[in-house]
This record gives sequence, C-alpha cells and structure tokens, in this order.
Amino acid sequence: MIRFPAHALRRAITVTAVSALIGLAVVPSPARARVFVGVGLGGPWFGPAYLPPPYYYPPPVYYPPPPPVYYSPPQVYAPPQPVAPVGGQACYADRYVCPMDRPVVTGSACYCPGNGGQKVWGRAS
Repeated sequence: MIRFPAHALRRAITVTAVSALIGLAVVPSPARARVFVGVGLGGPWFGPAYLPPPYYYPPPVYYPPPPPVYYSPPQVYAPPQPVAPVGGQACYADRYVCPMDRPVVTGSACYCPGNGGQKVWGRAS
C-alpha cells in the first residue's frame, strides 16, 4: 500500500477547495455597464504607474482673431495753391489767380475773369 504524507494530502484538499470556490465565483451573470476611471500609483510597492486616456476629448480651443490694425488716415488730395504772378500784386479769387493791373491795398476786394467771362470776386495780395 502506498502512503501519502499528510502535508501532500492537505495541499491536495486545499487546491481542490480553492478551485471549487473559483469555479463557483465565475458563474455567468447578466452584463452590467460600468465606467471606471482609475489612476495607478507608481513605485516599487505598487507596480508601474498607469493613467488610462479619458473617454471624452474636449473640442479644440479657438481664440478670437487679433484686433484690426488701425492705419493712419489716407492723405487727402489738396490741389496746389495758386502761384502769384512774378512782379506785382495778384488777385486770389476762389480757384483763379490773376495779375492786378493797378496796385491796391493788400486784402482789398478784387475780381478775376472766370472761364465764362463772369467776374469772380476775391482778395488782393
């Protein structure tokens, strides 16, 4: 007759009992939806660190456009000032400049002939 040592018999009974408990614990059950978010702790006592990616990624951030650039206002066209005739006084009448045929006091009223022959009044210089 073959005799088994006591510790081998105890070990066989323990292995059989643990296997039976694990088999009963894995009995199929209805599926349940669960969400688990976990953070692993790293170090020599807890194993490697692990952080699973999030399930929802936020949309990208859009920044407002920069403020518009304010340029200096454009230069306004100004027609050149009429040039006084050389030698003597001139009458400045609106857009017309004509020489004076006789000297008058500066700033007094005078006239120049317009394009249609009319009189255009101005000031003498």
